[in-house]
Amino acid sequence: MSARLFYDKDCSLAPLEGKTIVFIGYGNQGRAQALNLRDTIKSEKLSPVPKIVIANTKDSYASKADEDGFGFTSDWATAASEADVLFLLVPDQVQPGLFNESIAPSLKKTCAVVVASGYNAFYKFLNIAPSNDVVMVAPRMIGTSVRSRYESGQGFPCFVSVEQDGTGKAWDVALALCRGIGATKGGVIESSAKEETLMDLFAEQAIWPAIIATFREAYSALKAYGCSDEALVHELWLSKEPAEVFEKCADDGFIRQLIHHSSVSQYGQLKGSMEVDVGPLKKEFKRVAEDRILSGAFAEEFMGLDKNGPGVEKALESLYEKANQTELAEGEVRVRERLGLKSSN
Repeated sequence: MSARLFYDKDCSLAPLEGKTIVFIGYGNQGRAQALNLRDTIKSEKLSPVPKIVIANTKDSYASKADEDGFGFTSDWATAASEADVLFLLVPDQVQPGLFNESIAPSLKKTCAVVVASGYNAFYKFLNIAPSNDVVMVAPRMIGTSVRSRYESGQGFPCFVSVEQDGTGKAWDVALALCRGIGATKGGVIESSAKEETLMDLFAEQAIWPAIIATFREAYSALKAYGCSDEALVHELWLSKEPAEVFEKCADDGFIRQLIHHSSVSQYGQLKGSMEVDVGPLKKEFKRVAEDRILSGAFAEEFMGLDKNGPGVEKALESLYEKANQTELAEGEVRVRERLGLKSSN
């Protein structure tokens, strides 16, 4: 099944003319998208000129908004009452409480609510009136890349969808915003909150866990055959070979990138991948997709950590403690200490 693609020529900026566009949150994505939009408004000479408002708690991000010439307000209700378009760009777990309590009661009936991920829209955690538009404009890159690619005249991967068309003009607004932030130079992909949420959470709860578990068990297996921590850490990831392989996947194609490997490597990877028993993997993928993500079980569990459980931070501390007790983690600590390597965070 093919998705629709939208480019600059498909997207008019007219729906933004004279509008007040409010950014709730000036973090990684908020700053990049606000700066890009401001530059587009100026370069395209929109008239009447749209007004950009930044709403953020008084912190380092708010200070950055001041430095960037936007200023900011921490009065959520007033900012919301002015918005014709409202970008909701605070963390997913923060959105429902902030939006439902401090923003929704003040929104204009015709305001377009913009989310950058499908999570809260798909799970219906946001109390949005039927008269409002709900659109998803979801860049597939971190904010710094969204900004740098805009500045270099490039587009960037982005999903777009209309989740609720209260005004009958939601698609016009969504596409105007995609062009405004600079995404349509490379082609924006039509998606949905359901699709984005499924793919995003599936990667986090099925694909990457399988990769982490594979490396963990491979480390222990090879260590049992006498391989040293130093050799294993370098061979498996410290050399950055896996990162280079994934970069080649993006550049040349997932399978095609194998031509950069030796014949021994190509044969081993292709034949080995076809001989792996993927039955248990398929079963696990189905469980995660249906029983955890689409059912809403994970979302309820995660939300419950703060409501009825130990809290997200405590839960993460416990998980990190267990992960750091594996042979892989303990071996890496020894190697990094011996080599004098420090983490970047």
